[in-house]
Amino acid sequence: MSASLPIRNDIHVKVEVVYAQAHSRPGQHVFVYFITLENQGHETVQLLRREWFIQDGWGGVVHVEGEGVVGEKPILEPGQLYRYNSFCPLAHPPGLMWGFYTFQNMLGALFRVEIPAFALRLPDAHRTLN
Repeated sequence: MSASLPIRNDIHVKVEVVYAQAHSRPGQHVFVYFITLENQGHETVQLLRREWFIQDGWGGVVHVEGEGVVGEKPILEPGQLYRYNSFCPLAHPPGLMWGFYTFQNMLGALFRVEIPAFALRLPDAHRTLN
């Protein structure tokens, strides 16, 4: 259903990622991501759903979707920002995350906003060059 919705680009998505070393161990690397959504459009909208694709370093992809973000369905008026953070455990870094948000305007029309791909990388490790 949601794949056939129109894609709009007036909701700007900014992502920052931090490796949570204190919460990680071999086989479970935790990445915290900070998302800022900015309504650059001219109408009030509400975020209803999220859809993530998470690819690990071995090429496996997990698909995750659900209502809202961090238990909320924020309403963004024109010019308004919404910030949240969440995390992603990854067994085999490096990885990638990307996806979509589904929004609704106040007239009930649904649309999607693309979440651009971002990397899940371990901090630079010592590398041996041959």
